[in-house]
Amino acid sequence: MEEKAAILSLAALAQVARLRIFRALVGAGPQGMTPGSLSASLGVPASTLSFHLKELVRADLVSQERDGRSLIYRASFEHMNDLLGYLSAHCCQGESCLVAVVAACSTA
Repeated sequence: MEEKAAILSLAALAQVARLRIFRALVGAGPQGMTPGSLSASLGVPASTLSFHLKELVRADLVSQERDGRSLIYRASFEHMNDLLGYLSAHCCQGESCLVAVVAACSTA
């Protein structure tokens, strides 16, 4: 992942409603959710939800698919994992984080 894509994704998630929407979609798994079910479960008005979903789609964090007359929104797990990988790429100087934490605790 490039820095520009990471910044776009993090900026999209740096808003309460969008973070809640994204977390709900992650929780829903690969089946995703319709806007109606998202709106009902989160208590977000449809017009507000539409605005936030558009921003999450623009940041590649969420995908949209038409299923008959319905839209299904899904978290983009590949993009989410790429973002997490980008954020932790240089963690613990390339060693397993658990090994680094245990080593740090044993020398303290």
